[in-house]
Amino acid sequence: MSLIEKRRLGKSGIEITKLGLGLWAIGGTEWGETDDKESLDMISAALDLGINFFDTADIYGDGHSEVLLGKAMQGRREKFIVASKIGWNGFDHEKGVSVYTTVDKLVAGVESSLQRLGTDYLDLIQCHIDFREPNMEIYVAGFQKLQAQGKVRAYGVSTSDFEYLQEFNADNKTSTLQIDYSILNRTPEKDIFPYTMAHDIGVLVRGPLAMGILTGKFTRTSTFGEGDFRQNWVRNEKENQIFQNDLDKVQKLEPLANGRTLAQLAIQFVMQHPAVTVAIPGAKRISQLKDNLKAALLPELTDDDLKVIDSVTPPGGGRKIWPA
Repeated sequence: MSLIEKRRLGKSGIEITKLGLGLWAIGGTEWGETDDKESLDMISAALDLGINFFDTADIYGDGHSEVLLGKAMQGRREKFIVASKIGWNGFDHEKGVSVYTTVDKLVAGVESSLQRLGTDYLDLIQCHIDFREPNMEIYVAGFQKLQAQGKVRAYGVSTSDFEYLQEFNADNKTSTLQIDYSILNRTPEKDIFPYTMAHDIGVLVRGPLAMGILTGKFTRTSTFGEGDFRQNWVRNEKENQIFQNDLDKVQKLEPLANGRTLAQLAIQFVMQHPAVTVAIPGAKRISQLKDNLKAALLPELTDDDLKVIDSVTPPGGGRKIWPA
């Protein structure tokens, strides 16, 4: 029996743990070196430790993340609540349009994910495109068709754009929103979270650790290996200045990491917001996973803790960090 609190995932009614596992990093193409055996062991460890929610996407490692999750699920699919995303593969950035120009194409794309995952249904499928593009209605219609066929249980969208979220949810059938939210980015508190709470939309928080900044492991002289997109934080002058400013904020938060790590503090903060259903920090190693897991078992942050956080990033303040 899991000790991790479970929450209802919006209007889907699906019960998930308030801490999940994001599987972008194990795709192996954008977060530095990964090891498939280590990734599989980590997914199994997450399940054994009580986590039941796993978030992947067709573009993570060009499908490799889905393949690994599928291998980990073999013989025990019913223990996993699986979320995937679709939209960025083959996206035409020049024209600003995805390849899914018909419902049939979208359905085929999701069916490809099902094949990689080795399952005949997804608990949640999400539109990965984070802005309004010409095919938005096709995603909604395609997801609803898949839902009627029993191939997906619920659907949602991944975006930080409030207007786009409202358009996607025009018929009020969207179950979830995946969004960038952290101590360093509290902008969703202004209008998005009040909307999701009013419309029974479950919120999946990506980036609770702000791409690793809120782990406290980076210094002003940190470097990133080849294949790690965060290299721009130190190579690009403008991005490096932003990175340095973020490190200033981390220093102000460190006194709160008393009896817990900074990462645990950051995850606790996210999970404590009443609009949030689940935080899905990524991990590449079991040690990272276990560190994150403790955040789900610690006492809630106090009012004094929250006042310090407010002084670092005021409610509704901060900046978007996640790239999409």
